Amino acid sequence: MAKQKVSTGSTTGKGGSTTVFEYAPAPESRSIVDISPSYGLFINGEFVDGAGTSFKTVNPATEEVLSEVAEASATDVDTAVKAARRAHSRVWSRMPGKERAKYLYRIARIMQERGRELAVLESIDNGKPIKESRDVDVPIAAAYFFYYAGWADKLEYSGYGTQSLGVAAQVIPWNFPLLMLSWKIAPALAAGNTVVLKPAETTPLTALLFAEICQQADLPPGVVNIITGAGETGRSLVEHDDVDKVAFTGSTDVGRAIARSVAGTNKKVTLELGGKAANIVFDDAPMDQAIEGIVNGIFFNQGHVCCAGSRLLVQESVADEVLERLKRRMSTLRVGDPLDKNTDVGAINSAEQLARIKELSAIGEEEGAGRWSPACDLPSNGFWFPPTLFTGVTQAHRIAREEIFGPVLSVLTFRTPSEAVEKANNTPYGLSAGVWTDKGSRILSMANQLRAGVVWANTFNKFDPTSPFGGYKESGYGREGGRHGLEAYLKGTH
Repeated sequence: MAKQKVSTGSTTGKGGSTTVFEYAPAPESRSIVDISPSYGLFINGEFVDGAGTSFKTVNPATEEVLSEVAEASATDVDTAVKAARRAHSRVWSRMPGKERAKYLYRIARIMQERGRELAVLESIDNGKPIKESRDVDVPIAAAYFFYYAGWADKLEYSGYGTQSLGVAAQVIPWNFPLLMLSWKIAPALAAGNTVVLKPAETTPLTALLFAEICQQADLPPGVVNIITGAGETGRSLVEHDDVDKVAFTGSTDVGRAIARSVAGTNKKVTLELGGKAANIVFDDAPMDQAIEGIVNGIFFNQGHVCCAGSRLLVQESVADEVLERLKRRMSTLRVGDPLDKNTDVGAINSAEQLARIKELSAIGEEEGAGRWSPACDLPSNGFWFPPTLFTGVTQAHRIAREEIFGPVLSVLTFRTPSEAVEKANNTPYGLSAGVWTDKGSRILSMANQLRAGVVWANTFNKFDPTSPFGGYKESGYGREGGRHGLEAYLKGTH
């Protein structure tokens, strides 16, 4: 098997030369996954042909067409909502919580059993490295079903009531297709609701495999319905008159449109939108740990993370040291085949997203920021962008204000904690933040001052089903995960 040269970025000898080593690719086999040439819609427990047209889903690492997927029409959406309504009124809401829990638990176990299949399919359809799909996405997705299975017969202790809302319309993004599905479906089912879910048009395949898992778990027909399509399908679902709850994760612009469309209705809404998180490094931070946290914060999942630490705020006294260490670490990142277990940074999800990343990066250069990327050979086919950082960035730069949603890091400096707070909060977003310091008192002080839904201390991008997640300002409203995640799916006690 051909070997690839990768620079470690470390130095040896008095000359400070860069060590270069070779590694053999370790690809995961695609044979574990059986991708159908075409897919229909999953409605009322069965795969059915849609009344609309179809669209292609593409492997972003190769531009290979993977399958033709049905695009749900307004008629299909109506059929799915009606199936969910019947299942809610006749079966699911009447079922004792301990019985619903058994189904959620069964789904979680099947997800674990088919974990390798789910991970490979996620990497093929999404472009993310297999080690992230395998070690992060699939295990946490299953954990959400295990966790909410435990709540299904304990709703009276949630503080949010015990009565379900009815039919939940859920629209999820392309960056974490399976994980976002679990965040949405698990609490909805535990609370006694039924679901119509629309995955992103560029990443529908793991949602369709999840439909098979629902069949395998003998989930009653209509409890979970999965319809595929683009923006018009999502709009038809969100605006359907017989939907009781809307849950959306995605861009702020679409979130605004959804908020307008449901205004004046009785629909409950949760919106988890964009972010421009600050990752704040003080001069007393555990430096090796901080560098790994910076890399994980922005290059995990190619930066396709709404809570990515895309703004690095470094205390001036250690800025040079942090940048030197960070560049050295970035030089060891391996960009390439998502199915290679050695890969650190996979493919950008789509040509449209790649164009957006390139556009904002070019603007950063035009505005005078210094651009740097490690030397790396990008594949000739597919959608790729190298790990990139910008220095000399100010609050006025667009790359410091706008969500790039790619492997691009903007570096700013600060002198005092109050300046760090001011710069961190100087954003229309408020989803997350990271604080790196050896002082516990400073962590508590910063956490109280930062206007972010999640503040990580000496870590970043850590998720747990028991912990609520959500934002402020243009990052949306409502919480998902934990006990708090049940609130949006229950009628409450008042």
